[in-house]
Amino acid sequence: MSNSLITPAQCRAARALIEWSRERLAGASQVALRTIVDFERGARSPRVVTMLALRAALEKQNVVFLANGEAVNGGPGVRLHVRQPQEGLRPEDLNAANDD
Repeated sequence: MSNSLITPAQCRAARALIEWSRERLAGASQVALRTIVDFERGARSPRVVTMLALRAALEKQNVVFLANGEAVNGGPGVRLHVRQPQEGLRPEDLNAANDD
């Protein structure tokens, strides 16, 4: 669902997954708190640029947005992308060339 809009339910669910308050999302996205409150309540449809800013801030926290039908028998949703820990170099690969 890359570069598309999000639903109010997805915004609420994404915040819950990463344990963010509306205030924290407002700060991270540079979107007014009142806009977020109204959007999540379904009282307002923000401009596209505003919704993309909300989405980008949440995606930076590893939230993945799912389109309608992207999951089996599911509607639009969210999930967390779990990043694999970086393992670094194996001991046998260490040498003077990678001493920086």
